[in-house]
Amino acid sequence: MSDFWQKNLSMAKTFRQDLHRHPELGWQEHHTAAAIRDRLTAMGIDWRPCAQTGTLAHIASGNPGGRHIALRGDIDALPIDEDSGRTWSSQQQGCMHACGHDGHTAALMATVAWLKQHEETLPGPVTFLFQPAEEGGHGAREMIADGALEGVDEIFGWHNWPAIPFGKMICPDQLVMCGNATFSITVKGRGGHASQPELCADPVLAASAITLNLQQIISRRLPPQHAAVVSVTSIEAASGLTVIPQQAVLSGSIRVPDDQTKTRINQLIEEISHHTAMSYGVACEVAIQPRYSATINHARQAEKARTAWLADQDQQLDHAISLPVMASEDFSYYLQQVPGAFALIGADDGEPVHQYPCHSPHYDFNDRLLEKVVRWYARLAGAPLPNYTG
Repeated sequence: MSDFWQKNLSMAKTFRQDLHRHPELGWQEHHTAAAIRDRLTAMGIDWRPCAQTGTLAHIASGNPGGRHIALRGDIDALPIDEDSGRTWSSQQQGCMHACGHDGHTAALMATVAWLKQHEETLPGPVTFLFQPAEEGGHGAREMIADGALEGVDEIFGWHNWPAIPFGKMICPDQLVMCGNATFSITVKGRGGHASQPELCADPVLAASAITLNLQQIISRRLPPQHAAVVSVTSIEAASGLTVIPQQAVLSGSIRVPDDQTKTRINQLIEEISHHTAMSYGVACEVAIQPRYSATINHARQAEKARTAWLADQDQQLDHAISLPVMASEDFSYYLQQVPGAFALIGADDGEPVHQYPCHSPHYDFNDRLLEKVVRWYARLAGAPLPNYTG
C-alpha cells in the first residue's frame, strides 16, 4: 500500500509542475483537459467531457449502498506574467497558475488514482469534477448545466491559502467566502483645451469625485456589521497633456456576504454615480456585471470535512483569520444545488515562495499540500489509508 501511495504522490507533484509549465485561461484549457483525460484513460477510469474543457470522472458507480459524493478541482490559470523563479515556471507568456489550480487538479488526480486502487471497498459512488473557468468564467454553473451533479448527494472542495499557516484549515458551518460583482462607469463630458476648463465639462474631475463618493457606501450607507467591500480599481482617461478628454471610465469590484447586500450596493453605485455626475455637469452610464454569490457551507458537511481533516494528528483548524474571506469562488454554485462544504487550507510553511498571495506573479503552489489533501479527500470518500507519518 505504501509503495503505491508514495509513487502516486510523486506522480501528483510531477503532474502539478507540468500543468504549471503549461497554464491556460478559462475555456481555453485544451492541453490541460487532454492531460487529465489521458491519465484517466490510462487508469481505466470512466470519464466524459463536461462543459467543453471540463471532465467528469466516476469511481465505484456500482456501489450504490452509501452516499454519492463529489470532489472538485479547478483547472484554469490567470492572465499574469510569472516571476516566481521556479524551474517549472510558466512557458506561456502572459499566463500563469497564480492561484494554485494546478495543485488542486493534481491533488484530485492523485485522489482518483488512490480510490481506484480501493474501488471495491468504497461505501458509495464518487464523482470527480475537473472544472474549467473558475476565474470569472462561471465554470461551475456550466458543469452543473451539463449534468455534473446528477445523482450526487454531497460535494466537497478546497482552496490553498497562503495567508493561513501550513496544515491548518478553515471550514465554517456557514459563510466562508463572499460573493462578488464588477462594475464600470463611463463618465461622459465635453473635452477641450486645458487652459479653458470653463468651456469644458471635465469627466476626469467628475470621475475622481465619483470614486471618493463610492467609498461612503461602506462607511456610511451600510451597517458596520456587514462584511462588504467596494473598490474602484482603475480610472482610464487617456489624453494629451493639454487636453481635457471627452470621457473617463471607472472600473471596480464589490464583495458581499449575501445577495441582498449585493442588490443594495448595486443600487447605491447607480444612485451615487448619477447624482455626482449631475453635480459636475456631466453624464454617466453604469454597467454592473454579476459574478458569483457567496460561498455558504452546509453545517453537516462542514463538520464532516473538519472531522476528516483533524483525523491526522498534526492538522488543526485556524481560528485566527477573520471570516468571511472577502475573495470569491464559483464553488458557490454547487452549494446552491446540493449539500456540501468548501475549505481553505493553509500553505504558509515559512518558505517565502509559499507566502506570496494568490494572484501574485511570485506565487507558487506548495506541493507539500498534495499528500494532506489526498488523505483528506480519500477519508471523505471512505477509503483506507496508509499510516500517517506527518
